Amino acid sequence: MQQTTNSILMIRPINFRMNEQTAVNNYYQKQLDNTMPETVNLKAQQEFDDYVAKLRSIGVNVIVVDDSKEFDTPDSIFPNNWVSFHENGDVGLYPMFAENRRLERREDILETLEGNGFVINNIVDYTSAEAEGVFLEGTGSLILDRINRKAYCALSPRADEDLFIEFCEDFEFTPVVFISNQTVNNKRKPIYHTNVMMCVGETFAVICLASIDNKKERKNVIKHLKEDGKEIIDITENQVNNFAGNMLQVKGGNGELYLIMSQAAYNSLSQSQINTLKKHTKILSSSLNTIEVCGGGSARCMMAEVFLPKKVD
Repeated sequence: MQQTTNSILMIRPINFRMNEQTAVNNYYQKQLDNTMPETVNLKAQQEFDDYVAKLRSIGVNVIVVDDSKEFDTPDSIFPNNWVSFHENGDVGLYPMFAENRRLERREDILETLEGNGFVINNIVDYTSAEAEGVFLEGTGSLILDRINRKAYCALSPRADEDLFIEFCEDFEFTPVVFISNQTVNNKRKPIYHTNVMMCVGETFAVICLASIDNKKERKNVIKHLKEDGKEIIDITENQVNNFAGNMLQVKGGNGELYLIMSQAAYNSLSQSQINTLKKHTKILSSSLNTIEVCGGGSARCMMAEVFLPKKVD
């Protein structure tokens, strides 16, 4: 089992903008005033291309697929919400809260991965839950500790507990459930995706403990992380608002480990947090301002990790 992979799937946007359908419970999204939609999309494409170039420069195998013109899919840049790829050749397909995000699921993307030499043995499809209004948005909702076989999930309108437990049974993970909140207009409301407030690397975890209001739940999360030998780097709600929880550790060339984050996330960290992280991993950051403001997602959301086995010639 591996916690990190060298292969990443990314979807290049062709019609990126603020998605009205997700803004109802993603409180990080904002409208860019006085900016034409074409300009927003062009800026997002530029940020995307720069980000991919940086990943490739450290030896990450980035498989880029263009978004399809067939449908209006403003959030296609965040593929990790609809699909996950596992070492045994399983692919998970997930039920999405926003109707226009369901159009992001494309069979040809799986075919592209097979064309790149990856093996898909089995598709585990949870998407029928959409008909019942039940959602679990991939590795947005699920933070997977693949080595210790634990899955962390902050429940929200986009992360259903029963479906999460079903996922854990199917993929053989121990579930760790909690509720993570943020303050919106002086009210505590659930954070829409677990991966906004938490990231688990090989030897560390970045997490906003203050967002877990229930003390018992918070203690339980800490207990699991500590018993698996993770050094906890606690971040503040303000740092979460700058996407400092939305990070992913990947393997670069020669198996070197890098923690990937946006420039805003990096800038929000204290020097001591950076120093602690650097004991565990190298850091790579890239400017994703337009994508963060309009999309309400960041560096982690843009990467679907590919753990699938490779074809043997």
